[in-house]
Amino acid sequence: MSRPGPKIPPLSLTDAQRAVLEGWVRRRRTTAQALAQRSRIVLECADGHSIMEVSRRLRITPDTVRT
Repeated sequence: MSRPGPKIPPLSLTDAQRAVLEGWVRRRRTTAQALAQRSRIVLECADGHSIMEVSRRLRITPDTVRT
C-alpha cells in the first residue's frame, strides 16, 4: 500500500488568483506549456493534495511539484 506522502504547507488562493491560474490552464494554445503546468500544480496544491498525489495526478516527478 502506498503512503500519501508529506503534506505541503497550506496554500490559499484568492478567487481572483484562482481565476487567473485556471485561465492559464484553459488557454493551452496561447499559454506557454511550462506556465500552464505550473498553474495546474499550484491549483492542485491549493486543493490540499500532497506532493505525491499531485505528482501522480499530473504525471510529473515529485521534485517538479516541490519546486
